[in-house]
Amino acid sequence: MTGFRIGRRAAFGLGAALASPAAMAQGAWPNRPIRVVVPFTPGGSNDVVARPLADRLQQRLGQPVVVENRAGAGGAIGATFVAQSPPDGYTFMVSSSSFATTSIAQRVPWTVLDNFTPVALLARSPFIVIVNNDLPVRSVQDLVQLAKERPGTLDYATSGPGGINHFVTEYFSQVTGARMNHVPYRGTGPAVTDLVAGHVQVMITTMPSAAGVVRDGRVRLLAYTAPGAPAGARPAPLVTEAGFAYESSIWWGLFAPAGLPAPILERMNAETNASLREPDMARLFEGEGAIPSPETPAQFIEMLRTDIARWREVAQFANIRID
Repeated sequence: MTGFRIGRRAAFGLGAALASPAAMAQGAWPNRPIRVVVPFTPGGSNDVVARPLADRLQQRLGQPVVVENRAGAGGAIGATFVAQSPPDGYTFMVSSSSFATTSIAQRVPWTVLDNFTPVALLARSPFIVIVNNDLPVRSVQDLVQLAKERPGTLDYATSGPGGINHFVTEYFSQVTGARMNHVPYRGTGPAVTDLVAGHVQVMITTMPSAAGVVRDGRVRLLAYTAPGAPAGARPAPLVTEAGFAYESSIWWGLFAPAGLPAPILERMNAETNASLREPDMARLFEGEGAIPSPETPAQFIEMLRTDIARWREVAQFANIRID
């Protein structure tokens, strides 16, 4: 009698491999609820992007997909929780460009590309350059000229030190040579309020965070920082049209812990991209001034590498560091 025999040690090894979390995840995933961590408070842009996505993934995957807010430390607390979770396909995270800047500005026990699996780019949105109505400028060229003529006299507001608004404004200064004073606030709302009141003169922020004051004419919209303003947005030129090589967008993305098995990564990317292509998702994202941007994991990783390299240069230029 002939046949193929497996030794006891080899059989034990094969059994262990088949019983490993990765192997089980690949074979039967998903077979229980999936958690999507949002490392910020409810109601913010990350939360608004995550919840409709979770609803559609739940329909496509046939398992509950639950959004869980774990806010604190500029998103670092929730991100640390995800980085330390098993890569079994049951813990994901929705975060935005601030995820990359947090990893540069703060001391955190992870890096974006070493401790996470980038699963899918979800959406992009340009920032807007806005100024107080009493500031005697009508264009980006005017703003840069005034900042150069009166160095150190213009104040710009951000939602906090080390956040994405801080980085994109210092990047603007780096590219244009317009030196301005940083005035950090505890959140975007108070910053916009003081911009309207004239306590600060300049702000580069997301469209939704200032949509009301722009629409009502309480601040002056000078430019968008990148193409992609949604339909119906107030018209304005791009910063590049003013002759400056400055382009920057906020993005939102889906991440998992490092080591996510390839079959789960491919399935989650495919189902996410299919969700993003649904017409009603585009309408929902427009409320955040965002455009759905389905891409492959490889394309998302390349974008992240470029983004992180740029923000490292900006952090060095502006000495951005939170200890």
